[in-house]
Amino acid sequence: MEFVGGVGYTNIDLIYSGMDRLPDTGEEVFAKRFEMHLGGGVPATLINTSRLGVPSKILTFVGNDFFSEFAKKSYAEYGAEIINLYQGSGMPVILTSVMVCNQDRSFTSYREEATASCCTAEDIYRHLSGAKLVSMHVGFLDVYKRLKEEGTVLIFDTGWEDDLSIEKYEDYLRLADYYLPNQKEALKITGTNTVEAAAEKLSAYFPQAIIKLDKDGCLLRNSAGTQFIPSMKGVTAVDSTGAGDAFMSGFMYGLFHGHPIEQCIRFGNVTGGTCVQGIGCLTKYVDEKTLLELAAAI
Repeated sequence: MEFVGGVGYTNIDLIYSGMDRLPDTGEEVFAKRFEMHLGGGVPATLINTSRLGVPSKILTFVGNDFFSEFAKKSYAEYGAEIINLYQGSGMPVILTSVMVCNQDRSFTSYREEATASCCTAEDIYRHLSGAKLVSMHVGFLDVYKRLKEEGTVLIFDTGWEDDLSIEKYEDYLRLADYYLPNQKEALKITGTNTVEAAAEKLSAYFPQAIIKLDKDGCLLRNSAGTQFIPSMKGVTAVDSTGAGDAFMSGFMYGLFHGHPIEQCIRFGNVTGGTCVQGIGCLTKYVDEKTLLELAAAI
């Protein structure tokens, strides 16, 4: 059976929202609401692909600590089966405090140990071999090389880093079939000042250069030129946490079913646009029927 898959850390988001402003150094600001949710990353993307009816394999790391137990319960509640690669005795999940203010957000994250060291590349390869699509995560390059040789389509998304650069991730960029940065990430990694210039630079690596533009939709540059694919209509954004992971789930759905790249992006705009209408990464989502209906209206 064809499936999509990926390996990535489990994230737990501690979300503070309803603040008038973010605190400055030395200040305390009280939030009106607090929630704890399963966070973003590869597992969140694959939870949403499974919600769309795509067979999905989630490889991750959970232990026996309080937050890992919360994660296991959350995975079960979402109907997601995971393959746990962790063999240590610590806390392998990543904790992130998320402060949401006027649709903007700030993050502080903590990871106790390098959990990937407790499994082998062969373990990961064995579980992902045969996948039609794989969502890439930094740290498993040799696995992705083997999968690529077998014909697996690889999709990469870096996320924001202060030292984000093409040089840092060139091996991944040259290996991936698709790269899905948002506007800020695209400008940073290419060292350019406009999305058009960033797309031109990324097109040296990707025949289909894609840049997510938040509420303005998505830029696509390919042999046909540059076009802007609009976002979903009627979106009232509450929290943009996890929007990129949600976009990838819709995009992967389209690739899995063989849709043209423009339609894959429309699917991503729907799943990403739906995600931002709720607090956290996974509270707002669409099923397959709704996805097709909403994408047809874009």
